[in-house]
Amino acid sequence: MRLAALTCGLALLALPLWADCADDRLTISGDFGQATFTVDVADDPQERAQGLMFVEQMPTFTGMLFVYERPQSVSFWMKNTLIPLDIIFAAPDGEVLRIHQNAIPGDLTPIPGGEGVQMVLEVNGGLSARLGLQTGDVLQHPSFGPEAILPCGEKTDS
Repeated sequence: MRLAALTCGLALLALPLWADCADDRLTISGDFGQATFTVDVADDPQERAQGLMFVEQMPTFTGMLFVYERPQSVSFWMKNTLIPLDIIFAAPDGEVLRIHQNAIPGDLTPIPGGEGVQMVLEVNGGLSARLGLQTGDVLQHPSFGPEAILPCGEKTDS
């Protein structure tokens, strides 16, 4: 099972970044290469409050992108969350500012993202380490807009 997920992930790493620029797709690019995720977007207060609560399982390259109206200090917790998550905090230009790995299901301890966060990506716990994600990597999604490091609609060399 792990080999199949890794093989699928490596296949996704080979895709050009511009090919996956859609509302339900997010690409992360960094020294490790690139990975593309299918995402649900939570861009209003109700959707952000619900998040991934009560989700019992999530496919490997799936996640939720939390979109805020402006850069700010955000903090997450795992109330009513049933699966471990990696929480990736990003700046308005798509740069990864902080990664919190393996947030504990049900834990009420705040997980701060720091200042200047406008997007937050939640993926399965442990996946960011398996892929080799790190601060400074870049997210690409239409929500980042034209001022992003990797704006949508631009082909990049991969």
